Parts: sequence; C-alpha cells; structure tokens
Amino acid sequence: MDFSIKPIDAKSAATGHKATKTACLIVGVFENKKLSAAAASLDGAGVIAAALKAGDISGKAGSTLLLRKPEGVAAERVLLVGLGEEAAEISEKAYSSAISAAARALSALGAADTVIALPAVKAQSVQWSVRTAVLAFRESIFRADGLKSKKDTTPAALKKIAFSVAQSDATAARNALAQAVAMANGVDLAKELGNLPANYCTPTHLANTAKQIAADYGMTAEILDKKQIQALKMGSFLSVAAGAIEPPKFIVLKHNGGKAKDAPVVLVGKGITFDTGGISLKPGLNMDEMKFDMSGAGSVLGTMRAIGEMKLKLNVIGVIPACENMPAGNATRPGDIVTSMSGQTIEILNTDAEGRLILCDALTYTERFKPAAVIDIATLTGACVTALGYHNSGLFTRHDDAHDALADELLAAGKESGDTAWRMPIGELYNDQLKSNFADMANIGGPAGGSITAACFLERFTKKYTWAHLDVAGTASRSGAAKGSTGRPVPLLTTFLINRAG
Repeated sequence: MDFSIKPIDAKSAATGHKATKTACLIVGVFENKKLSAAAASLDGAGVIAAALKAGDISGKAGSTLLLRKPEGVAAERVLLVGLGEEAAEISEKAYSSAISAAARALSALGAADTVIALPAVKAQSVQWSVRTAVLAFRESIFRADGLKSKKDTTPAALKKIAFSVAQSDATAARNALAQAVAMANGVDLAKELGNLPANYCTPTHLANTAKQIAADYGMTAEILDKKQIQALKMGSFLSVAAGAIEPPKFIVLKHNGGKAKDAPVVLVGKGITFDTGGISLKPGLNMDEMKFDMSGAGSVLGTMRAIGEMKLKLNVIGVIPACENMPAGNATRPGDIVTSMSGQTIEILNTDAEGRLILCDALTYTERFKPAAVIDIATLTGACVTALGYHNSGLFTRHDDAHDALADELLAAGKESGDTAWRMPIGELYNDQLKSNFADMANIGGPAGGSITAACFLERFTKKYTWAHLDVAGTASRSGAAKGSTGRPVPLLTTFLINRAG
C-alpha cells in the first residue's frame, strides 16, 4: 500500500475536491446534518445533504455511507464518514473512529486508490492525523497466514492512499508520512514475531532477526550465548532457561543515530519465547497463547526497525534476554535460591514468575551503557490485566522529579499514538511483600497488587539510572476469535523516541 501527500492551496480548496480524479474520495459529515468543507464542495446537486437529512448516514463518529459517481464529481465513489458533533476541529476519538471505519469499508471495495479529505483534529497536528490513518489502513490489510498451506492470495484492491492537506502543511505531512510508514513496518514485524509459534520463534530466531535489522539499517548486533551469559554471572536469567533444550540468547542491538557522547535510551524486552510456567506449570487451557510471552522482545525489535528506517537522530539500544521456560528434571524448582548478576539473591517461590527473573539481569547489564533512560517492556503479570483490562498498558516508575518527567513523556507518547498507558503506584509499602526468610528477596509478593510487586522487584535492579516499566500483558495480544499479536507498544515507544530526538 502506497501513501502520498496531495497538497491543496487555499484558493482551490473550495472546488479542488470536486475535480479530484480517484476511485474513492473520503469526506466527513456531522451528526447535526452539517457537511464538512470538503463534503460541501462536492455537493452541488445536494445528494450528500439529502442522504444526511434522510438518515442514510447518521453522522455519528464511525458511521459510513458509500455514494457512486455523484453528479458533478470526478471521483468514482465518495465515502461519507461520520465525525460526530460539528466543531471547528474534530476530536481525536472522532477522527480515529472515522479512519478505522473507512479502512474497514474500503477493504471490501474494488477501489484501487483513494484520497482522504477530512478536517483538522482538535489539539493535534497534521502529523498526528497522517500517522493515525497510516496505522489504521495498514492494520486493515495485515494478514497472519504466513504458515498456512493455502494463503489468502486475493490481492488487496486498495493500493494507493493520498492525504489532502493544506499547502502550508505539506512538508510536515510528508515527514510525518515517512515516520508513520516506518512505524507501521515496525508494528508489522512485532506482530509477525508474536504470531509465530514457539517452534519457529525461538531465542535463536529473535537473535537472527536482530542481526538482520542491524544489517539492513546500519546498526550493530551482539549476541551472547550460554557460556558468555554464564561468564557474566546472570544466575537469575539462567535459572529460567535451565529446563529448556533451546539455548538462551542475550541480544544487544545498537542504533547510533545521535552524537557519540550522547547517553542512549535503552529498551529492554522480555523474550520468553514460550512459557509453560516451568515446574509451577500453567493450566493447559489457552497455554498456546504463551507464545506471546516474547511480545516485549518483539516490540523492541519492531521499534528498532522503525527508528532504523527513519534514521532517527538518537542513540538507542535494544536489550533482549531470550529463552524458554520449560519443566524438566534439571529445571529450577520452587524454593530454589539463585544469585543475580547484581549479586542480590532471589528465592524463587514460583517458577511462573519468570519474566522478572530474566529482566533483572538484563537491567543490571544495562548499567554499562550509562543510559539517559531505560524502559523495560514485558507481558509480566495477569494482575495487570485484572487492574487495567485490555486498553491500557501499565506504567510503573519511581516517584521523583526525574521519573515523573519520564512517566509524563511516555504517557504523552501513548496518547499521541493511540497506544495508551496508565500510571500505577510503586513504593516501599509494596516492597514488604517481597521479603524472604532465606534470600535477599522473593520473586513474588502474593496475589495482592501482583503487578505492583512485580514492578517493585524490577525496581531493585535499576537504582543507577532513570527507569520505567511497561506491563503489556493486556495489550500486546488478543484472545478469542481475534487472537493474535497487536504490535503494541511499538507506536508508543516509537513516538516517545521521535519526541526525544525532536
């Protein structure tokens, strides 16, 4: 799918859409029977106003109506999309609903190209509108049939999409378009990795993907094997990998887009390519979805691909501890005590709380980069799903000026990208739940506040830098009929990095 920008100067804005030759032209209408400026410019014969007055389209955000060859209009089709209540600038929610509805409607049509001519969005830039639309249309054509013997060979009819923008916004829109396409490519990579079963997406496969990204975008990739991990004394990470036949990998991917002296932002992704729970075995129902337990790693690789394609002027490092969590005679047992890379000892009360055990060593390793900020991303706890559902990722960080500023950056990036997060508490009161009679800490703190105590566990390994934790257990994948990876939080992370670089 090719995207482009179609500038329209102020003089021709009122009539330019009437002469636009395209298979489909998308314009907006409002709930109070009003037409957007673009829709009004097409309605010399009154067909659009009549359809709205008759109730053929309600004008509610996300409603649609297709008109074929309206009189006096050069476009073969006009797709009306509802924008909600009339306002000088439409809301983010209304625009997102309209674009998503348009993407669904066009996926069933034979239109080869389309032009989007929707009004500006309240409190957002043209860049935001372009990015939102690109992600929605790319989502509509994504297919997860790579391993099917009979793939969906029907070619997508829609091949070209142009955004109609004011001449004064054209340069900004083109820059935003390049970033949006790169972001969509990163989201697709995260989805593809997440959807692969564990017999395909092994730790080695993640490592090879990192190598390929490095080769494609001029990055450097370092892959540490088991002996090198042992030499680093990552006893916590290795305790999770102990029962697996697949060898663990520790992946370091560096994008040196900034100045050599600039401290990097480090993204640390949980890479459990399959999680049985280990000796603390999970129930069999829906265990197949534990292939998604590497979604943190997938989001890091997707984000690194996106910023590589953008040539983002920022130093960014992706760190991924990758392994399987399997039961075996040599697997770690509940009650075992291991020593982390930091030297702190951990009593493993439950081997199914394994994500924090691999992340803690990765977070200690990250100290060597003297980072500007570290964000770890993990499908860490079912408790986060209970707390926040499937809409917001959980954001955890310390409560001081530096960490509040980082949290604000991430929350703003989430809102801007539509990949939202919600800040959760963290602090000493919750740390009491991690006390152990036999080690420096236990790896679980009981059912109360489970996502918070998991974050508190990780926080103990991040004292030397500014850090945040994203629990994406409820947002990185879907269950049921729509089962599959969502590619989140690649949009949030990429937007955060774009804003940092900007």
